[in-house]
Amino acid sequence: MALLLQLRTVSGLRGKADRIAKASFRGLSFYTRVLENCEDEARFEETFRWPVASNIDGNEILEIQVFNYSKVFTNRLIGTFQMVLQKVVEEGQVEVTDTLIDDNNSAIQTSISIEIRYQALDGTVGMWSDKEFLETPSVHSEGGGTYPLETDSLLSGHRQGLDISPGKSNQQSAERSFRSRDGEAGKGVFSAMKLGKTRPTKDDHRKHDEPAVLEAEDLDRKAMRPGGGLEPDTISLASVTAVTTNVSNKRSKPDIKMEPSAGRPMDYQVSITIIEARQLVGLNMDPMVCVEVGEEKKYTSMKESTNCPYYNEYFVFDFHVPPDVMFDKIIKLSVIHSKNLLRSGTLVGSFKMDVGTVYTQPEHQFYHKWAILSDPEDLTAGLKGYLKCDIAVVGKGDNIKTPHKANETDEDDIEGNLLLPDGVPAERQWARFYIKIYRAEGLPRMNTSIMANVKKAFIGDNKDLVDPYVQVVFAGQKGKTSIQKSSYEPLWNEQIIFTEMFPPLCKRIKIQIRDSDKVNDVAIGTHFIDLRKISNEGDKGFLPTFGPAWVNMYGSTRNYTLMDEHQELNEGLGEGVSFRARLLMSLAVEILDTSNPEINSSTEVQVEQATSLNCTGKMEEFFLFGAFLEATMIDRKIGDKPINFEVTIGNYGNQIDGMTKPVLRRKKEGGDGVEEESELLQNSSEDEGDEDGELVSVSSSQPVKPLVTDRNYFHLPYFEKKPCIYIKSWWQDQRRRLYNANIMDKIADKLEEGLNDVQEMIKTEKPHPERRLRGVLEELSSGCLRFVTLADKDQHHSSRTRLDRERLKSCMRELENMGQQATTLRSQVKKNTMKDKLKLVQNFLQKLRFLADEPQHTIPDIFIWMMSNNKRIAYARVPSKDILYSIVDEEMGKDCAKVKTVFLKLPGKRGFGSAGWTVQAKMEMYLWLGLNKQRKDFLSGLPCGFEEKKTARGQKLPSFPPISLLYTKKQVFQLRAHMYQARSLFAADSSGLSDPFARVFFISQSQCTEVLNETLCPTWDQLLVFDNVELYGEAHEMRDDPPIIVIEIYDQDTVGKADFMGRTFAKPVVKMSDEEYCPPRFPPQLEYYQIYRGNSTAGDLLAAFELLQIGPGGKSDLPPIDGPTDMDRGPILPVPLGIRPVLSKYRVEILFWGLRDLKRVNLAQVDRPRVDIECAGKGVQSALIQNYKKNPNFSTLVKWFEVDLPENELLHPPLNIRVVDCRAFGRYTLVGSHAVSSLRKFIYRPPDKKAQHWNMTGEIVVNMEPEVPIKKMETMVRLEANSDAVVKVDVTEEEKEKKKKKKKGGVGGGEEEVEEEEPDESMLDWWSKYFASIETMKEVGVYRRGVYCRGEEENFVSCLQGSKGQAKNKEKSKAPKDDKKKKQQAAPELPEKNKKQKIDELKVFNKELETEFDNFEDWLHTFNLLRGKIGDNDDNATEEERIVGRFKGSMCVYKVPLPDDITKEPGYDPNFGMFQGIPSNDPINVLVRVYIVRATDLHPADINGKADPYIAIKLGKTDIKDKENYISKQLNPVFGKSFDIEATFPMESMLTVAVYDWDLVGTDDLIGETKIDLENRYYSKHRATCGVSQSYSIYGYNTWRDPMKPSQILSKLCKEGKVDGPHFGPGGRVKVANRVFTGPTEIEDENGQKKQTDEHLALTVLRHWDDIPRAGCRLVPEHVETRPLLNPDKPGIEQGRLEMWVDMFPMDMPAPGPAIDISPRKPKKYELRVIVWNTDEVVLEDDDYFTGEKSSDIFVRGWLKGQQEDKQDTDVHYHSLTGEGNFNWRYIFPFDYLMAEERIVISKKESMFSWDETEYKIPARLTLQVWDADHFSADDFLGAIELDLNRFPRGAKTSKQCSLEMVTNEAELPMVSIFKQKRVKGWWPFVARDENDELEVTGKVEAELHLLTAEEAEKSPAGLARNEPDPLEKPNRPDTSFIWFLNPLKSIKYLICTRYKWLIIKIVLALLLIVMVALFLYSMPGYMVKKLLGA
Repeated sequence: MALLLQLRTVSGLRGKADRIAKASFRGLSFYTRVLENCEDEARFEETFRWPVASNIDGNEILEIQVFNYSKVFTNRLIGTFQMVLQKVVEEGQVEVTDTLIDDNNSAIQTSISIEIRYQALDGTVGMWSDKEFLETPSVHSEGGGTYPLETDSLLSGHRQGLDISPGKSNQQSAERSFRSRDGEAGKGVFSAMKLGKTRPTKDDHRKHDEPAVLEAEDLDRKAMRPGGGLEPDTISLASVTAVTTNVSNKRSKPDIKMEPSAGRPMDYQVSITIIEARQLVGLNMDPMVCVEVGEEKKYTSMKESTNCPYYNEYFVFDFHVPPDVMFDKIIKLSVIHSKNLLRSGTLVGSFKMDVGTVYTQPEHQFYHKWAILSDPEDLTAGLKGYLKCDIAVVGKGDNIKTPHKANETDEDDIEGNLLLPDGVPAERQWARFYIKIYRAEGLPRMNTSIMANVKKAFIGDNKDLVDPYVQVVFAGQKGKTSIQKSSYEPLWNEQIIFTEMFPPLCKRIKIQIRDSDKVNDVAIGTHFIDLRKISNEGDKGFLPTFGPAWVNMYGSTRNYTLMDEHQELNEGLGEGVSFRARLLMSLAVEILDTSNPEINSSTEVQVEQATSLNCTGKMEEFFLFGAFLEATMIDRKIGDKPINFEVTIGNYGNQIDGMTKPVLRRKKEGGDGVEEESELLQNSSEDEGDEDGELVSVSSSQPVKPLVTDRNYFHLPYFEKKPCIYIKSWWQDQRRRLYNANIMDKIADKLEEGLNDVQEMIKTEKPHPERRLRGVLEELSSGCLRFVTLADKDQHHSSRTRLDRERLKSCMRELENMGQQATTLRSQVKKNTMKDKLKLVQNFLQKLRFLADEPQHTIPDIFIWMMSNNKRIAYARVPSKDILYSIVDEEMGKDCAKVKTVFLKLPGKRGFGSAGWTVQAKMEMYLWLGLNKQRKDFLSGLPCGFEEKKTARGQKLPSFPPISLLYTKKQVFQLRAHMYQARSLFAADSSGLSDPFARVFFISQSQCTEVLNETLCPTWDQLLVFDNVELYGEAHEMRDDPPIIVIEIYDQDTVGKADFMGRTFAKPVVKMSDEEYCPPRFPPQLEYYQIYRGNSTAGDLLAAFELLQIGPGGKSDLPPIDGPTDMDRGPILPVPLGIRPVLSKYRVEILFWGLRDLKRVNLAQVDRPRVDIECAGKGVQSALIQNYKKNPNFSTLVKWFEVDLPENELLHPPLNIRVVDCRAFGRYTLVGSHAVSSLRKFIYRPPDKKAQHWNMTGEIVVNMEPEVPIKKMETMVRLEANSDAVVKVDVTEEEKEKKKKKKKGGVGGGEEEVEEEEPDESMLDWWSKYFASIETMKEVGVYRRGVYCRGEEENFVSCLQGSKGQAKNKEKSKAPKDDKKKKQQAAPELPEKNKKQKIDELKVFNKELETEFDNFEDWLHTFNLLRGKIGDNDDNATEEERIVGRFKGSMCVYKVPLPDDITKEPGYDPNFGMFQGIPSNDPINVLVRVYIVRATDLHPADINGKADPYIAIKLGKTDIKDKENYISKQLNPVFGKSFDIEATFPMESMLTVAVYDWDLVGTDDLIGETKIDLENRYYSKHRATCGVSQSYSIYGYNTWRDPMKPSQILSKLCKEGKVDGPHFGPGGRVKVANRVFTGPTEIEDENGQKKQTDEHLALTVLRHWDDIPRAGCRLVPEHVETRPLLNPDKPGIEQGRLEMWVDMFPMDMPAPGPAIDISPRKPKKYELRVIVWNTDEVVLEDDDYFTGEKSSDIFVRGWLKGQQEDKQDTDVHYHSLTGEGNFNWRYIFPFDYLMAEERIVISKKESMFSWDETEYKIPARLTLQVWDADHFSADDFLGAIELDLNRFPRGAKTSKQCSLEMVTNEAELPMVSIFKQKRVKGWWPFVARDENDELEVTGKVEAELHLLTAEEAEKSPAGLARNEPDPLEKPNRPDTSFIWFLNPLKSIKYLICTRYKWLIIKIVLALLLIVMVALFLYSMPGYMVKKLLGA
């Protein structure tokens, strides 16, 4: 079903121009090729085909636009033609000639002539009438153009009804023009795919923003012409794209990477810090935390009686496992209550997450996050508390940036920092996961128990030898089905139920079929379900759902041996090499309503019966066809036994236990229903009778003896005759799933290819990469729209599962969304936004790949096995979707009906390491898979020109598949391989070099280049000619799609076989015999091809390849090989002139400085080394170092040589540095070598003349404001180079005053917020400065959270942007790029800091200083010398082990005649060439002062999970071990020490600082070490000898450390940089070059005397030295750097970090002052006195025996956190009936406190066995608890409150005002700190949790807290309790507090008075009343009688 348009001609055009037309229908546009220089008529003669999914409506419109094409500007629209398709729909075919209309809808002269055809469908999609398939073609005459074969790719008006076998293809010229242009011209692959301009119609001619088709250099117009082909420019540079950029449709892309990396084990480290827990549910508990990763468990210590324990304990788990296993491990944190030796403790709550979730986080870590604890045994309960922790997972080579471990004073916002990945809601609910297992089939026959085999042999017991069951593992829990005894087709119908929080933090469910065995159970196959792929968390998302669907399992081969060497593959590790079984299963999730009482609240795994299920889709018969067109590069190790190939799909085609008879198989598949089965059988007999004869599958080729290609490889003689295979198989028809995946995959492939192009363009600096990116985006958006329209028609088959429907919806949503985003992005792509947009587009690519991966399998993958002598050798696995056929082009698999190059590889573990690098065989295969009834054109994509050979049965039947193809057409070619050079190859010899040669393979021929000895960068410059290359098929197909060339690089060894060093692929440029050898395609240009070894890159090859057809005239017609024939190279042909690069003369100057750290060579020490430099065959040698031990520097510093280098810098050869040792008797040994692969950074470019002249007369005044540490926006003045402005550096006193007043005025009401008093200078020390700096760093960090990169906490942002760029000093070209970025982001406004006083700060770098200052290689570079071969494994960390020393020096490359102005500069010394002003390299004595501040996160070294670290420093011969000052049991020790060492550069320049773990017995273990190259720092222009402070002072904590004052440093810098200045002027001004700075000019000494000084001014200039033109660069500020500690035993994994800095002072200068004291602050001794006055409203716990009344015997207990042993209790207030208690009781808690860190310091022994005390730092928290005392049973806990002494709510004035708010709503209440208030009194609530886990107030306490320093406490002592001194008065307790029987009267009185008072009164009144009534009644009769009788 399709719409076909043949666009014939456009006539009546004006003028002469290039024309192009565009046809659009339903949003899909095609472009024609460009017709060049047309005059009045443009004959396009092209056919376009739109596959149509739904019937065309008569009102739809087809639109054709004709343009004048322009390469550079926008195409200009000539006119438009629109046609309503009504007539077409009715008649099916229409020819039209009509005029075009212009923009104003008026007709113009130009007319167009077209023909349109349409085939409609009768009935719905998917129902094909029989005649449409498999019919015997009757040859149609040209005129009667009915096209029965809708599915044919070409359908042109000139094609006759397309014979089924393209072998007899019609040689019509028009048809050729179609084919050769583009395998399927109609689909406009060029137009749609390559040019990417498929704009939807709505954009038509209204947007003239850029060329409609071609970006200027996207593709030359030649590419569109039959004769054209791609211009070299359009094929991108990297071989990856070069090979994979596809021109025609006959071949598909080869895969480049070879080796499987999945199953290989790697090193991982999981580090977990448990910091603290909060709000644990339970009363007065003793919690500890159990940390479990996988199987390993570790515990924290136990904390007594607290609900918020503080641990701060660090755990490390090391693993060496494959990534898959690692990421499925579960991390489980559980809090356990009161565990001891005897009891296992009770679980409070736990938290689970898999390692993969942590690893996918940014930086692979969660930092300071709160995990929510829940109880898996009790689903109805809410959360059980929070646990604060850090979790990090590091693989080898990952480096983790931990945020700075400063004092954690930030308020803990628990809800905002939950330990959950982004997008997971905080409130997770419990859910049930139902996994239903229905049945399995196709299990391999396996039984590993020997007995079974024996039994079978003896008894002939022929039962199925497998007892399968299914095991499901999810979130650390396992569930199993029952075991089905002896069954290959087991039926379970069971469901396994897991209960887990939703969304789960474990991503994969592992489903495994296992074979139950008495000895051990083995896995048969494993499948993982990724929950992210079967659910969608968006607002329109869906819960995980799956199936019911078949899951295919792959694993080891199916031959049953006792020991299966590939058993791991069955466990799911690595890529399966064979089909194992398939399992029908489904998954559903139900969120539990935990309030529902019926819910079973356990999370145990349950197994239940499930209903059986039949329908998973209609069974269809599928047909797989394959042809082997070539089998070459077969590894010779296999031996020369006959080789054949077996192809299997599922179990079909498998020679061991595959089913061949289809009927049998169908019965099995038919399921349970008998009817279904019989129907299937009837069907089959009918249609097979008709069409197929009896089609018996042929699944393997005939064995053939291999022929020798060369030393390493065989090939099979598949010349004219190509063997074929075909297999019929039956599967449920779920093709739709694969079709959708294919559409998305194709969009993704196109996108990836486009992105590769863009990146190459950027890399090779081609113009306008942004245009290409725009094209890519346009392609993407049209692809997405296309997907939406195609997928939309997907009907609701009965067999679609819920996941199918939901996935389709979400894919459509995502793609629609992506299409829109791409369109908007496209308009935003500009030159400068290019990089960011590229990143965004890369995210699209990942998303597409993720969406395209279909979780519900359908047809299993196809395996191709190479068998030699019936032994399985190597395999390839082809996903079935890639070769699946569809009539809609986009849905077709990317390799369907195409020739694919397949490389076979070794199975399983055999393919690891070097074995995996070699190709086992290279196959050219053609595969086609589709429904049997669509089988008609399964041969359509083969190269044309063959005859089919069929089996005897199938001779008559046209649709019967051939068993071999016989090619009658062959073309002869000559291949020319121009091998120029390779670079950055692997070192294959122990010398660290290689002897490389290249071997080029094409079809079955191979040739080698010559061997070049001892180099990693060979320049072969050699042309290899392959004559008489025979290719089968039609000539034009070869042109568009030649076979690929394989190039392998080897290392020649004198003995043994050559070592493999890498491989790459290339496609040749093809010239047919009738084409001219002329530009633009010829001669081809050299290109770089990336060489791979396994999965890692192994260098680049620079080469060009051309394939020239030898015409009828023989070779004489070929272009002559005209190269300079080198006589001395004998028969070796050099690369010809047009291809080799153009050279020009360059001079290379080398700066030889010295050699460092040379290791021994062959056990002998290096004594007289020399450096040889070589580049492109020329070179220079350094002076000889006479005695390396005495002075390893060179005597002659600069030497140079001249060399011819290519003009194109990208083609520059590498420069080789080699170090040789000159031994006695003229012997030389190679020590090590280094190849500088890119000279670009050393190329000197003369500066621009115009920019050079600074206006030296104008002054530029730089403005600074030192008050606020981060620059404000307003001061960012942008200055031009010649402007004139002033720099003001001081804020006037008035402003300061104003600010202070503002502060004071702004504080609301009285003493609400206490001003911090300004600390006294004498109190400040270095640590004050350090902590203040960390605060600043964190503040800035918050403001720039995103940019945690260089210059992150940069205090001053330079404002001199204008004048920065045009420096004429060459150093500028090397300035780190980030600096420039940083200058552009002005620091954002920061809020005023609360701390008023200004502490001088330093700079804390959270990385090494080297990374911040570009390794200090501003002029002196360090080159690592390597030796030894590169290991077989892919680890790059091995480079460390290969380093044998370092060469220090530099180089400068420039074109030869230098501009005069350089050499004529004053002071130019010709001996130093470009290296002017370099210091002397004579030995120099230096005092090195190393300050070690502290270490963080050390790797534990002892069994108890701690370490006892101390510092060891080594420099030259000095070795300091500070062993006696080890710090006990600390992983975050504060050292605070400085060490002075005298050293002599250059002999002693590598400083090693190591942290060791002290051990009582045995040797101390190294935890980690860091190395610093002091020499580079010393000589660097950044002046890293002593950091420049922020301010200058001569006494106090901030004394100037450098012996040179700022003014001296400044004048020295000015002199060295030849800068005019400094000129100090009046009024605090200083002028340097043309910059003027201003600042304060007075300084105060200790005695407060002020005197004049220039030092502040000079310091201001130094801090802004990078603003000085030419000579300026950033100077190292006063700082602390953070260096990672590494351990050679665990390469690549950080073992902790060390904060430190180094100062260096030359000994020939005045000596520096004493070192700064940075010893750790001693904690200050304090005493906290707490008086408990009264309690109120305490809950009443006891019932009275006699009276039943409620009362409590109250006492209050208190302690400081961490000192539970010292807890203190008040006396008991007995029998309180109101909850009131009076105590007047004083606690006294002495403690040591660190003010800066806000921690209490406790030193105590961990246990009785501990050798020494351990220091703990814990937050200062006071706990008060209220208890009810009991005489005989345990006391009852009633409530507690914990006050953080640094910030706790102010007490209420009265008991009434005291409420629960004070605990729950801390954020809004005023907080006080006892350290500032000193004395606080008030009421606080006691709280506890009730049955529903809600907090409630259980009492109130009136207390007074009084804090004194130890000295004050001594002066005014106070007694404990109510004792002397300063006693408290006795409490006035009501008397009832005595027990009632001691004083019965009192208690009775109490009872009467209080309790029953009203009752008694009421009773008395009632009695009185009764008495009165009684009296009345009593006296009434008598009285009445009296009255009556009148007595």
